[in-house]
Amino acid sequence: MAEQGIKLVAKNKKARFNYELGDRLEAGLVLSGTEVKSLRLGKANLTDSYAKIKDGEAWLISCHISAYPFAHYDNHDPERPRKLLLHGREIRRLDAKLSEQGYSLIPLAIYFKNGKAKVELALAKGKKLFDKRQAIKEREQNRDVARAMRRER
Repeated sequence: MAEQGIKLVAKNKKARFNYELGDRLEAGLVLSGTEVKSLRLGKANLTDSYAKIKDGEAWLISCHISAYPFAHYDNHDPERPRKLLLHGREIRRLDAKLSEQGYSLIPLAIYFKNGKAKVELALAKGKKLFDKRQAIKEREQNRDVARAMRRER
């Protein structure tokens, strides 16, 4: 996300821990005016959100975008489903993958790219508890090695 013209709004930090991430893709978001203003303030939360394909359209479910504080009327529902903008062939390919056992479509980040709201999605498979324990163990071992190397210098 270090490219020029990209402003990161929200990141799903738990996704890399809870899922094995596969293919990634970028999708546009259909938003109302107050949602865009709230996103520009950084008021979004991707925890527990996911995407699904319904009737040939992709939807972002349970993504929380807080109400815009300066809109006193006509504000948006913070948890409403939001339509994702993808090509038809991408939707058909994702639908085929999602029909396989254990695959989910998880949002990794929401950001603005050249003024347009985008979401980075990943095709993911849920990790089991022992996989998570293994990841923690490897991370701790890497920290110990890095500490030892710093002490040697």
